[in-house]
Amino acid sequence: MSTTARPIPVVRLLPRSGAAIVEPVTYTVREVAKLLGISLGSTYALVRDGTIPATRLGGRWLIPRARFHAWLDGGIEPSAATGTDGRRR
Repeated sequence: MSTTARPIPVVRLLPRSGAAIVEPVTYTVREVAKLLGISLGSTYALVRDGTIPATRLGGRWLIPRARFHAWLDGGIEPSAATGTDGRRR
């Protein structure tokens, strides 16, 4: 058995030429926090009170990408976009 370390292979996530890059349909609360540049706790508070449009699925909050960007651009009212009444279940 050899004691020399093997180099760890580098995996590049680049599409092949002509391949389409698939964008996610939803964001997580963590991803939205990063996009907005605010804390995770503040983002959860905005999601829970309905300011940021989100849908609760099981124990997770999912932020639909299209509704989030429409909300961010000022195109929709937050209360109509949440899909929830803001209460925890």
